Amino acid sequence: MEPKKLTMVVFSGDMDKAVAAFNIATGAAASGWEVTMFFTFWGIKLVQQGGLTGRSLFGRMLGLMNRGGINRVGPSRLNFLGAGRWMFKRMMKSHGAAPLAELQKLAGELDVKMIACQMSMDVMEIRRDQLIPEVAEVGGVAAMLEEAGQSQATLFI
Repeated sequence: MEPKKLTMVVFSGDMDKAVAAFNIATGAAASGWEVTMFFTFWGIKLVQQGGLTGRSLFGRMLGLMNRGGINRVGPSRLNFLGAGRWMFKRMMKSHGAAPLAELQKLAGELDVKMIACQMSMDVMEIRRDQLIPEVAEVGGVAAMLEEAGQSQATLFI
């Protein structure tokens, strides 16, 4: 019997949505599902190493304002200029919840397939070498649709 498949389109770079995405992905993978996460638009920042990006004026401005990297993401609400990120990290730790970076690492260890959206990378001027090593490939909508077409569940987060 073939394993069940899950495809996730991760288009948010918010901490709370990223925690949900990685929790679902790692839970499904630990349960024997084949999981693919397709990171697009702001979600691409979750698989970016961090640091400055961009070549053009607008690309460099975007890279300066939103450096990316799993440890730089903030909550979708109550961010308070970065204080919300600090607060939520402390609250998660005090309640024994795995930090986002640990969930991302676990996803890689559980062979969750991570695909970065080529169009998002082009628009945001992010190079392949600026992504984390766990990103299996860079692809477009066709790659995501191929995965989703073989999946029993497709989620958008």
